[in-house]
Amino acid sequence: MNSSYPTLTPPLSEENRISWLRLLRSRRVGVSTFFKLMREHGTAEACLEALPALASASGVKSYQVCPRNTALAEYRAAQAAGATMVCIGEPAYPAELAMLADAPPFLWCIGDTALLQRPMVALIGARNASSLGARMAQKLAHDLSDAGYVVVSGLARGIDTAAHVGALDGGTIAVQASGVDVVYPRENADLAHKIGRQGLRVSEGPMGIQPQSRHFPQRNRIVSGLCRATIVVEAASKSGSLITARTALDQGRDVLAVPGHPFDARASGTNMLIRDGAPLVRGIDDILEVIGAAPDIAAATVPQNGFSEPAPRGLRVMAALHSQILSRLSPSPVSEDQLIRDLDAPASAVSSELVLLEADGQVERAPGGLLCVSK
Repeated sequence: MNSSYPTLTPPLSEENRISWLRLLRSRRVGVSTFFKLMREHGTAEACLEALPALASASGVKSYQVCPRNTALAEYRAAQAAGATMVCIGEPAYPAELAMLADAPPFLWCIGDTALLQRPMVALIGARNASSLGARMAQKLAHDLSDAGYVVVSGLARGIDTAAHVGALDGGTIAVQASGVDVVYPRENADLAHKIGRQGLRVSEGPMGIQPQSRHFPQRNRIVSGLCRATIVVEAASKSGSLITARTALDQGRDVLAVPGHPFDARASGTNMLIRDGAPLVRGIDDILEVIGAAPDIAAATVPQNGFSEPAPRGLRVMAALHSQILSRLSPSPVSEDQLIRDLDAPASAVSSELVLLEADGQVERAPGGLLCVSK
């Protein structure tokens, strides 16, 4: 825990919660700005008072904070939908998520918030999943539930759907890119309602908001951030699932992958992850060998400080390695071993970053497995 940050006092009344809503929903206030303001001013109310002057000093004219009536309307809409506001610093806020530098200040939750205190594993993959892939995801989810883990996914078609179905009886969390009261895709309406009754749906987005493309990467950081490990079942070489895998690595979490047939494009991303060092998953035993048995829930502790240390493999560390790799590579191919020696960096870290650079199309493998920058 970072002792240089003051303890973030969670909202203690309904009015405090509405002030948190107003602050985060105000123009030009994102997650990082929210925490910066809270560190400097102590309370959401004080931040709201300071915002217009701060905006004016930055050259923004006629700045107005989010109106109280707007925030109150969202708060009442949440109550009508049966949603609970779980704020960072509260005992109900998930410990793994609170470790992130870009943790959501609060989550809207529909369902059993006690699941947020249990150990979690993310299970993600292709929307256009094969029959075998969906069966594998459902079986892994069921077995993870039996082993004491809550299965987290994104309520999307394909692998996400299979993961939620497999874990429904044992505990599953759906992280939504929409408002928590909006079901997307519509074909998962029945599943979403079941998760709301038996599991938990969460979102950091405003109530009623429809999902847009920019929301999914933000959603994915929560999927991986809740969990100690992310398991990928079927993913193309350039896919959202591989972006989530990169995010998990940035957060210092384990990434595992289920292999697939080399001729199936849906397995190209997972096979690439395995080639570059991700543990191979054939079943639950392979997963537990990496992450261990689910710990005793009663022994778990929840950090009360919203400003905790970032994970060891923080974004800045990974970004620096990312830049170093690209600066070393050129159109002339070089071996991976030589690159690792040149960088003087851990082989596992370099290999993990390389797979993500390949997925992004910035690095290519030449014949013989040699590496070069993409042309």
